[in-house]
Amino acid sequence: MDEREAEINMAPFKALGKRVSGPSRELETFAAPKQVTSVTFTSQELTCNCPITNQPDFYNIEIFYHPAGLCLESKSLKLYLWSFRNEAMFAETLSSVIVEDISVATKADYCRVTLKQQIRGGLSLEVVAEQGRRE
Repeated sequence: MDEREAEINMAPFKALGKRVSGPSRELETFAAPKQVTSVTFTSQELTCNCPITNQPDFYNIEIFYHPAGLCLESKSLKLYLWSFRNEAMFAETLSSVIVEDISVATKADYCRVTLKQQIRGGLSLEVVAEQGRRE
């Protein structure tokens, strides 16, 4: 194991490797390997409530970013996405909040969040929020 791997393995993660029983808005990071130029996460497990009806909306999410020194730790991302379960906001606001939080946590050069809402009432909705410079 080289020094960089040792640094990653010794990072003081709050969620990774520990029993966690609830959501968290804390996004944890680790040093990005210098050869990593982009990272993509996808999930079908994002839920948020409609701010008008309070009914749940179900989303597929894609998070794409160009790390600028830091990568997201995936368990903290799962807990972060879980934290929206009881929140009430429109998809446009939700995508904007997520892209901002990830950009801040990773100091990403570029970040894009795509939300695809499950069809409800015969309508499909896709929202894209971006931050930073596209390469």
